[in-house]
Formats: sequence, C-alpha cells, structure tokens
Amino acid sequence: MERTTVNSVQSYSRPIPLIAIILVALAVHGPLLMMQLPAGSFDANFHMFFASHYAHHWFNPWNEKWFAGFSQTTYPPLTHQWIALLSNVVGLKMGYMLVQLIAVLLLPVGVFRFARIWVEDRAASYAALGSIFLGALAFLVYQAGQLATVASAALYLNALPYFYEWITESSGRSLVKGVAVSLAAAAAHHVTLIFGVVLFAGPVLWVAFFDARDERVSGSSAGVLSRAAVFGVAVAAGVGIVLLPYWLAILQHPIHQIPIPHDSRANFLLNSTTAINYFVIPYGALILALPFIFLRGASSRRLIPLLFGFWLTFIFGLGGTTPLPRWLLGRAYDILTFERFTFWATLMAMPLVGVLAVEILDRFQAKVAVALSLAAVGTIGTALWWLSANPYRPTGSMNVEPVIAFLNRDGHDTYRYVTLGFGSELSKVSTYSSAGSVDGDYNSARLLPEMTHYGSAQLTNAKFYGSAGMASLRAMLEHANRYGLKYIFVHDSYYEPLLTFAGWRKIETFNNGDITAWSKDDVPPAHRIDSDAIPAPWQGLLWGILPMAVSLLAIFLELLLPEGRRAKMPVGVPVRAERAEQHSVA
Repeated sequence: MERTTVNSVQSYSRPIPLIAIILVALAVHGPLLMMQLPAGSFDANFHMFFASHYAHHWFNPWNEKWFAGFSQTTYPPLTHQWIALLSNVVGLKMGYMLVQLIAVLLLPVGVFRFARIWVEDRAASYAALGSIFLGALAFLVYQAGQLATVASAALYLNALPYFYEWITESSGRSLVKGVAVSLAAAAAHHVTLIFGVVLFAGPVLWVAFFDARDERVSGSSAGVLSRAAVFGVAVAAGVGIVLLPYWLAILQHPIHQIPIPHDSRANFLLNSTTAINYFVIPYGALILALPFIFLRGASSRRLIPLLFGFWLTFIFGLGGTTPLPRWLLGRAYDILTFERFTFWATLMAMPLVGVLAVEILDRFQAKVAVALSLAAVGTIGTALWWLSANPYRPTGSMNVEPVIAFLNRDGHDTYRYVTLGFGSELSKVSTYSSAGSVDGDYNSARLLPEMTHYGSAQLTNAKFYGSAGMASLRAMLEHANRYGLKYIFVHDSYYEPLLTFAGWRKIETFNNGDITAWSKDDVPPAHRIDSDAIPAPWQGLLWGILPMAVSLLAIFLELLLPEGRRAKMPVGVPVRAERAEQHSVA
C-alpha cells in the first residue's frame, strides 16, 4: 500500500513528456478533423475558396469571383497557400483539414514553451496538456472555422520563448529563429502579430526586465531593452517586406464602410445566448479557475506581467460588455471581431492553470487527477455539443451541386450571380463554379458602393441585417445591368416577393424546390470592372514567394538549429509541494 502511494505521487511529480502531449492532441483532434467536422463551420469554405484560387493562380492574387473582382492580398496567404499545395495531393477539403491539424498540434507545443517562461516544467506540461481541451480552441476550429487565427497563435507562442532567450541571454540562434517564426506567424494572420506585441510580447519583455534587474539572468536591464528593440526592428522590417502587398492594398483602400454588427461586440449581460456562445463555451471549466488565476497571479511579482496581459485580453474578449475595448480601439472596434481575444486569454491563462494543477495534484493526487480529466473532457465535449445546440449554428446540409452545375454549363458563367439564403455555402459555390459574383464572404475586401454604403455583410444573408441588408440588396438589383448580374439562386422564400417586384422571374428549381433559380432578361454579359485595386505583377510575385519562403525558413531553422540542453529558467513562482516525495507517506 505504501509503495503504491509513493509510485502514484512520484508519477504526478514528473513533467509530462512533450511527445506524449502531442500524441494526446493527435488522438483528440485527429479523428474529428479526418471526419471533416470543421467542414460545416462558418469560415471553412471561405478559407478553401482562397486556397482554390492560389491552387490555380499562385502568382495572381486578383480574384474575379467575388465583388466583381478583389485582391487576395487583403488577407495574409500562408495557410491558404499550404492548403493549395496539399490540395494537389489530397484534395482541397482534406488539405484544409491537414493544415488545421498541424496548427492544432503546434498549439500545445507553443503553450508548453511559452509557459516555461513563467513556471517550472511540470506546471508547463500540464498547461500544454490542458490547452488541447480548451473550449475556445474547439469553438474556433469546429464552429467558427478560424484556421488562420489558430495557426498564427500557435506560431507566435513558439516564437516568444526565442524572444525571451534572445533578450536575456543574447543568443544569436534564438534571435534568428524567433524572427523567422514571428514572420511565419504574421504571414498566417497579421492581426495576431499586431495585438500580440502588446498582449503577449509585452508581458514577456516586462518579466525579462524584472529577471535582469533581479540578476536572475546574465543580461542587464539595459541589454534586455536594447536587444528587445533589435528584435522588434527586425520583425517589423521583415513583416513590412513579407506582407508588402497587404500594406499597399490597405494604404490605397483603407476599410471605409458602414460598421457591420457582430455578436462578439454585444453586451453579454443582455443576451444569454451570446454569453453562452462567446463566454461560457470558450472558457468552460476555466471559469472555475478564474479566482485562482487572479489571486496567484497577483501574489507573485514575477507573474504580474502575465496576469496583466491575461486581464487585458480577458476584458477585450468580453466585447461590448465593458467600454474598455471601444475606448482603446476607437474606430477599429467596429471592424474587429472579439472571439479571438477570448482564445488568446485562455492561452495566457494556461501557465497559471498548470500551477493550479500541480498544487492540487500534490495535495489530492488520484482523486483530483480524475476531476481534472473530467473537467477537460467536459469542456471540449460541451463545445462540440454546442455545434448542434447553438441556435445560430452554420448549416451545411444544403446541396449546392445543382447550382454549381448550372453555372458551369451553357455559357452561364459569362454572367454574374447572387445567392440568397446560402450562408457560408456561398463560398462553396464560388470555389467550384467558374462564374463570378457581386457578393462575397470577406468584408474587408469589398469595394462596391452597393455594399460598403450599408451596414450589412453578405448579400446572401441580407435579411439578417434588417433594413440595411435589404437596402444593400435592392441597390445591387437596381444595378444588375452594370455588373452583368443575370442569375439569382434562392434558398429562402423570404426574398422571392422582392425579386418578383424588381422584374426577375423564376426559371428553374433544384432539389425538389429547395433552391430556385431566377433570371432577368435584359442583362448584358458581365465585363471586367476597372479597378485601381488590381495588384501589379511584381506584387503577385512577392505574394507568391515570400510568405511561403519564411515558413520554409522557419521549418529549416528548427531542423538545422535544434535547441540544446536548456538551462533552468529563472522561475520565481511559488509552487507548493515542489518535491512530491516529501508527501509520500504521512
């Protein structure tokens, strides 16, 4: 009996091997992704649409299929380009799943390495293991389909330890690898890098300064600050070059449009469904750990930077529940969506959650191990259950193959089209048909005045934006001849009276009347709309080379310059019962 107790305690006293954590992530998320569970998420078809264009036009980011033409340089391309490459072997949908799986596997690695800045290895391993079961991760992957957000966060977390090692130890290897991985993160998603400077890198710089001042590391305080400046300049210059076509597109056409409402900006206290969707589901069992996170973070001076970063990110994740995000962001508040901040907040909380796991495991051992396991499984299980319980969930059961076939035959692709009531299936129609549309599923790329002058997103979801959405749709119908808009496909009879009144007639039905096709007789064939947003050929060349090149460079450096034996991190976190052997027998 005594030997069993000792062995049990000793098993909890050791860090979990990183390879075991990665295998757990593969076991949990691998089957879900191979079953293509995210295929019905909000943004999955959007990402596959972008990837499909790169698969056929790698060096030409001008896409004629949405908004009568738009530039894909308005969205960082790395994840889409990797999907495009893989699609040549496994197909577009499976390519998406594999890239998402890689991002999911990189995330616990990043959490483990990030957590080691703050806590000892054992707590860091529990933090990494817990990150696999985060409700926020399941929400983004399986409901929202935010591939780029997950991928860039995983890469950025892996870059931050190099940043810390460079500024505290003056390691040239860490500088090169940290800059390369940071550039890959930016090439996946720019928003993560922009906000990560304050929310993630800020606390790391802060604690590095503390460590230097307290002589926990070899570098001086002045050295930490100067090397941080070098790192920042190198990353800023690299991002400026790698994403140059993006910056040029934004400078030429800033996002000037009527703000589009989004539930993540709502006041969660006034809408229970929104609160469940954007708070309860993403945090799950972490809600129970919030008091510990705040108390333990505030009790250690070295953890205060991490606590501050978590608190600020946590508040941003609440959207319009507090006025702080609007005060700090100004006009950008009406452009961003805030579920990404909740995801980042859960990642920043994991080092402290790892400390909590260590302390209660040392005290209660097997009983608490079971409880923690149930909490983790319950968190991700509830998030997966919410996929079908959410009243605003995306619906992917519609068969759009007849619409695609219609557009691809008899010269119908010489005209443009609109879908009504298709939701995210609009992107699927656009991916596999050769015709162009005046609608689209990426708000930041819209330049047509019929869309930017109204507080509405896609035409296909016009009714959900009230009078603004219907006004935008009516304006587009009035200018059908200008854009060669001849066909409208309707999956919601709500729109049919408007079409009849505007002079459109029903010409065909699909799926036993589930979808109807409408046409207007006097519409001329579509022609290319002149635009000064078309990227120059040299921009297409940069766009097709540099983002992929920095990701390959990051992979090459990780293989060429593996981490040596890591010196013990100067952690000053008070973790009770650091030596579990002392508690083996009372």
